Amino acid sequence: MNGTRCSANVFSVLLSGLLGPLALVLAAIWPGQAMAIPLFNRQTGQNCVACHAGGQFPELTPYGRLFKMTGYTIGERTVPVSVMALASYVKAANTSKSDDPSADFARNESAIFATASLFLGGKVTDNIGGFVQITYDNYATRGDDGKFHGHTQADNIDLRYADRFIDERRDLIVGVSVNNNPSVSDPWNTAPAWMQYVPVPSPSAYQFIDGASPYPGYASGGNIAGITAYAFWNRTIYAEIGGYGTSKGWSSFMSSGLDNASTTKLQGINPYWRLAWNHEWGPHSLMVGTAGMNAKIYDDPLNTSDPSTLHHFRNWSIDSQYQYLLDPHAVTAQLVYARQRHRYPDFLAGQPSAFVDAQGNPLPNSGDEDTTNLVRAKLSYVYEARYGGSLSFFNLSGNTNTALQTSGYDPTSLTITSDPTAQAPSTRVNGTLAGNPGTRGFTYELFWTPIQYMRLGAQYTAYSRFNGASDNYDGFGRNARDNNALFVYLWTAY
Repeated sequence: MNGTRCSANVFSVLLSGLLGPLALVLAAIWPGQAMAIPLFNRQTGQNCVACHAGGQFPELTPYGRLFKMTGYTIGERTVPVSVMALASYVKAANTSKSDDPSADFARNESAIFATASLFLGGKVTDNIGGFVQITYDNYATRGDDGKFHGHTQADNIDLRYADRFIDERRDLIVGVSVNNNPSVSDPWNTAPAWMQYVPVPSPSAYQFIDGASPYPGYASGGNIAGITAYAFWNRTIYAEIGGYGTSKGWSSFMSSGLDNASTTKLQGINPYWRLAWNHEWGPHSLMVGTAGMNAKIYDDPLNTSDPSTLHHFRNWSIDSQYQYLLDPHAVTAQLVYARQRHRYPDFLAGQPSAFVDAQGNPLPNSGDEDTTNLVRAKLSYVYEARYGGSLSFFNLSGNTNTALQTSGYDPTSLTITSDPTAQAPSTRVNGTLAGNPGTRGFTYELFWTPIQYMRLGAQYTAYSRFNGASDNYDGFGRNARDNNALFVYLWTAY
């Protein structure tokens, strides 16, 4: 592959040589969180620590990043299948301040089989490779009878054409990615698609674990597909640019299994970009970068005929990552600042609030836009690719807007009420009396990897602020610390 030239018709190669066969595979086997897939280990002949920091999937090492950017093509073709499963247990600090604990904290203090994934991927040709994840969620929906029902859907998909040019003056990797998740193509662990790495089970008891706390992300949601082009020059400068739209036509397999009524629909092509500076010396590596995306999303995914119903989102972030990798130690430090501006459609802006203040005075009309700021940091350490731990901090802040308020005083009685027949019913547990998104806390984690395809971990997430307040954030006496959660998981892959 080195020293050769890319095909002039890259998109034709992608569509005919890669998308078609993989789409057929998806269709043949058809009845949200990615990780390392051991088929890559078998393909390259390398131990997991070669691609993953301390062997802890999915955090990539410099070699793992090169493997990804060169299109998953290093090594020999092998059986392109792996599987993953997650079993878990959660305990919320306080379930008493709830109208219906069985609904607000379903499966609390119960061990469950949460999710399973099938992975297809690896080398197709010297220049074409891919990563396809199909996920089964054992608790995807819950019927009126209280019983949970499983569901299967397309998860992360990243299909690539890549080439590498090396001589005495340059080392240049160029490629194209067709994918269904903005930043899933990103090679660093600070990307929104990768920084939250442990799968999040669906039952409501898990709504306060670390994976459900504020993370960097894009507003584009599911049911999308896009194409990005990228280049990595002299292992120093990385640049990627592309666009995303609603998944349909030839790309519809990328959203297979998603419910169209509950997923987003985008207008036109929505731009995405990524730029990073990378430096490697000895066992050290350092990256500083920035990324962003603009998205135009219809208010009603089933009605895309009226352009005046669009929500406009503008996301951008600054991120950094440092790694020290020298046996038996692996250290990774990550820091992200992310900002989002959300402008509402005209028919939603300026609406009167359903609530009043404690004196009975009307609250201000809803604003026409919201801005949020998120700081997320994580420091992890792994010893002998077996024993590890991490410490994470998150702080989400933003403006106050009555459009966000879901708890407040009933206009008639001037009391907080959850009565659904009231004019302004309030929400326990998940509500916000302040109309502010402010959420802050820490997550502490310990994990053990007895063999390279299995990890047993425990996370404890502690909140000092939730939905805009430290105490009585929902108006019914629930405090941020009541949401503290212990999450224990067994994560396996083969």
